[in-house]
Amino acid sequence: MAERIYPGDSPPSSGEHSNPKPAPPSSDKPIPQPGTYVVQIPKDQVYRVPPPENARRYDHLSKRKSSRSTCCRCCCCLLTTILSLLLAVAIAAAVIYFVLKPEAPNYSVESVAIKGFNLTSPSPLSPEFDVTVRADNGNDKIGIYYEKGSSVNVYYQDVNLSNGALPVFYQPTNNVTLFKTALKGSGIELTAASLRSISNDQNKGTVPFTLKLRAPVKIKAGSVKTWKITVK
Repeated sequence: MAERIYPGDSPPSSGEHSNPKPAPPSSDKPIPQPGTYVVQIPKDQVYRVPPPENARRYDHLSKRKSSRSTCCRCCCCLLTTILSLLLAVAIAAAVIYFVLKPEAPNYSVESVAIKGFNLTSPSPLSPEFDVTVRADNGNDKIGIYYEKGSSVNVYYQDVNLSNGALPVFYQPTNNVTLFKTALKGSGIELTAASLRSISNDQNKGTVPFTLKLRAPVKIKAGSVKTWKITVK
């Protein structure tokens, strides 16, 4: 009979019977060397628990990330609140506009009477302007309260000639009101250039004056009255 030959092993001696062990199945995992130990660590500990030498740095980075996320959440909440308020105000303004359909009142100067404006006198001027103003409120649902604290001034170029105030009254809806106001000035001294300019304009038949008006008003819509609004 032919004898079996085993690679890498010496042939069995005579009189010995050997039962060869089957070869272990091949595996992709490396086989540890004799005298070594294999320690298996769970994956969550491998990825989540830093080594001792990096623990302090890991804690610092974790706290910084947490503070950043909290700050981002606060900023997002604040931005969302502001946008919501702006949207609510815009919707309310749109509703008020379409319901009330507000229109700005129109103002015009109907007439002006001038006194005490003698350019030939060497003494200071004490001019007086009696001005009639036409106020037209064309709103169907809005009335106007003219409050105290108004001011009316008449200028020639940059020189303030006289000043006064408007009367206090209420103008209802779809109403045209004519009101008069007396504007007075005293001790007005004009430069030689201003006197020559006024004389030239008077000879041409037109003297340009500027009327500046500031009136605090309140708007009434139904039973609701707003805060003071300055009309110029």
